[in-house]
Amino acid sequence: FVESCAFGSLISAVDPVATIAIFHALNVDPILNMLVFGESILNDAISIVLTTAILESNSPMTSTGEAIMQGINRFCLMFFASAGIGVMFALVSALLLKYVDLRKNPSLEFGMMLVFTYAPYVLAEGIHLSGIMAILFCGIVMSHYTHFNLSTVTQITMQQTLRTLAFIAETCVFAYLGLALFSFKHRVEPALIIWSIILCLIGRACNIFPLAFLVNRFREHQITKKMMFIKR
Repeated sequence: FVESCAFGSLISAVDPVATIAIFHALNVDPILNMLVFGESILNDAISIVLTTAILESNSPMTSTGEAIMQGINRFCLMFFASAGIGVMFALVSALLLKYVDLRKNPSLEFGMMLVFTYAPYVLAEGIHLSGIMAILFCGIVMSHYTHFNLSTVTQITMQQTLRTLAFIAETCVFAYLGLALFSFKHRVEPALIIWSIILCLIGRACNIFPLAFLVNRFREHQITKKMMFIKR
């Protein structure tokens, strides 16, 4: 049961790279683009946290019910504590750059930004929480507050530097995964593959359609059924 939950949480993360590229080429509705991209960002972090929580709750001394409760408690702790660390560092950086004028020294400003972006990851990992979740929420809050307290030069430098680093990191990950395919002997399980695809589609439908109909009650720009089907 634990291995099945861990497998399900791992494959729940979606990779939007090709999808987003197609959306840009076809000039689709920006709302659909934001829905897919936003889900993928949050889903990746939640998938890692959920998988870690499930594996850590696996103990031969506990029953299935106890393991489920431990997994839920561990997930909630990791999610909210890690997010809180990221938000705290982002708010501190915003306040610091608001009241300490470093605009005449872009190098120091840039270095301080790098410290504040990496510090929540290090702290969260050091106390056995999720560094990825911490840095995700830190980035979200920083983009709304800290970014506007920077000088124009540092804003442009940070954007271009981090975009380049993100592209290099993503390329290295895909290259590593591609090379890893030849590093061990594979065992093909057609039944597992087929059932995984079927259950993934059913699970996506059970989540997307009810949630989309629910949020449409509070949205001016409605999520159409076509968007729901594409997102599925």
